Amino acid sequence: MRVQSFELYQKRVQSFELYRKPIGAMPTLLLILLVLVAAAAAPFSASQTALAPSPASDACNGVFLSYSYTGGSQLPPTNATHQAYRFQSTLTVLNNGADDLKSWMVLVGFQHDELLVSASNAVLADGSSLPASVGNGTVFAGYPTTDLKTAIETAGDLTQMQVQVQLVGTQFGVKSPDVPMPSNISLANDGFVCPAPTLQGKSEMQVCCTKDTNFKANITVGDGFLSRKSGDLTIMYDVIRTYDSSYWAQVTIANHNPLGRLDNWKLSWDWMRDEFIYTMKGAYPNVVDSSDCIFGTQGTYYQSLDFSNVLNCEKRPTIIDLPPTKANDTTLGLIPNCCRNGTILPPSVDPSKSTSVFQMQVYKMPPDLNRSALSPPQNWQINGTLNPDYQCGQPIRVSPSQFPDPSGLPSNTTAVASWQVVCNITQAKGSSPRCCVSFSSYYNESIVPCPTCACGCPSSTSQTCSATAPAILLPSEALLVPFENRSALALAWADLNHHTVPNPLPCGDNCGVSINWHVYTDYTKGWTARVTIFNWDETSFPDWFAAVQMDKAAPGFEKAYSFNGTMLEINGANNTILLQGLPGLNYLVAETDGANPQKDPRVPGKQQSVMSFTKKNIAGINVPGGDGFPTKVFFNGDECALPSFYPSSGSRSMSNIVYSVLVASVLFKLMLR
Repeated sequence: MRVQSFELYQKRVQSFELYRKPIGAMPTLLLILLVLVAAAAAPFSASQTALAPSPASDACNGVFLSYSYTGGSQLPPTNATHQAYRFQSTLTVLNNGADDLKSWMVLVGFQHDELLVSASNAVLADGSSLPASVGNGTVFAGYPTTDLKTAIETAGDLTQMQVQVQLVGTQFGVKSPDVPMPSNISLANDGFVCPAPTLQGKSEMQVCCTKDTNFKANITVGDGFLSRKSGDLTIMYDVIRTYDSSYWAQVTIANHNPLGRLDNWKLSWDWMRDEFIYTMKGAYPNVVDSSDCIFGTQGTYYQSLDFSNVLNCEKRPTIIDLPPTKANDTTLGLIPNCCRNGTILPPSVDPSKSTSVFQMQVYKMPPDLNRSALSPPQNWQINGTLNPDYQCGQPIRVSPSQFPDPSGLPSNTTAVASWQVVCNITQAKGSSPRCCVSFSSYYNESIVPCPTCACGCPSSTSQTCSATAPAILLPSEALLVPFENRSALALAWADLNHHTVPNPLPCGDNCGVSINWHVYTDYTKGWTARVTIFNWDETSFPDWFAAVQMDKAAPGFEKAYSFNGTMLEINGANNTILLQGLPGLNYLVAETDGANPQKDPRVPGKQQSVMSFTKKNIAGINVPGGDGFPTKVFFNGDECALPSFYPSSGSRSMSNIVYSVLVASVLFKLMLR
């Protein structure tokens, strides 16, 4: 065996000596063979670097999705109960269908408290910026490649049919050799059905999603664009003029929710391609700063540009509305529907104030220096003061918008390109209301107050209070004084009526706006209620409105005597009463000092009205039993917290004389303090 091995070794040495000879001595045929071998190896190596689709995709006649875990490692610090690990994975979306996949979106059911740090070729569909917590699952939207073409129209070109998203993030608790796989992956586009995904080994998940034959196609006939969608709030991003290095965009914010509202709106987004805002009309950045451009790539490229005139170079600018005084300003205004101090009302309140519009000139950076290279910003967010929270999707390319000709001619001007952002009202997990409601009635002298910590508990208080104890009943006078001045009245009232008082006392409601609903009268053919709105906040509310939902009594609404009251139909139900201030009286002032600030408590802004109802054609209505109280109350679009019970009947146990003496003594003690 050793002899044979030695002989083989000698042959290899001789062969090696042959190749050590000078090139000129080598046979011509050998040189040709070497060249051919090198040429054949080159394309083979290149093909190995391209990520080809999985063989399972060949059997998919729809949209093939795969999620592959590619690696991870433990991260410091060491934590025995909640250890952090890095993860890397690849999400693949391949269009094997017969139609283009427009604005692709994919749901990934993350389930290990994942914190996503980076994602190539995609953004989060809910508008969140990275890093973002995605532990309850998230939807990815394509960017910059939003549409995937078919194999037929591209001759199988994967660069146009497929997109791969490289994901990097942190997950908790899944240690190697276990693999932190998601619970599910599915196509989030309308009109597709996806079965349960299958696992290929431990580290890859696959699914084939196909067209839903029962779904009506959401494509605008004839133009190939996705149709506009409906939502509580929509934002249109219309490019109205375009040049090689810049373009003008018009942004239109339109409110479609019958009760939604924005005050002092703030709009933000992410520039994805180093764009910056040169000038604006109808709105303004809340920070005017060009330093990021001067010290960045923008300053290097645009060396002759005067950056002192640039408005904003932030990657994520925040835009605010202008005051009405700038509406006719030749430099900043003269844009229809601009300059309203950030107020956008519901169309049910005032259709003429339900939109807000501004324009801006955007400068681009290489390689986008041509007129057709247009890309909208991503990750839009909008919010206001004492308003509902909105969650916005990513921009979707739609058919170009049309605008009335500014010269007054009976024709329309078409935008160069248009994108739509759809925002819907959402309730963030753990968030609190911003207003609350108390109940009272003619048949019970006690007020059922707003719930404890209805709008959140105080971060710090001068006195210890309980965040879980139920709010204690109050005398009617207590509604007129701030919560910190109510304790003496509440304790005296509880002592007189033999009510149990928790120790420590419950915390206040901490709401900037409170509403008292008082059942005023109840008779055979009808009944009345009195509604009082208190503003305990430092901010006044112009053009305020409230909405009251009453499941049974609303159809009997007749009139609001000091408010403008109208019936609203929402989601097919005619059970909502919209209340607004009368012309000239629609301004709810902020809280002010008392007559003598040294001893008098602060006084809330207040508006009040009596409302009348009929019982005609409403069988079995029980006003004291709960039918006379609202089931939902909204103030400026935000839903208010309600008490958990109604005032009980038959409880007028205290005489007016004793009650008057009690109130006088308590108020006297307050004045002495």
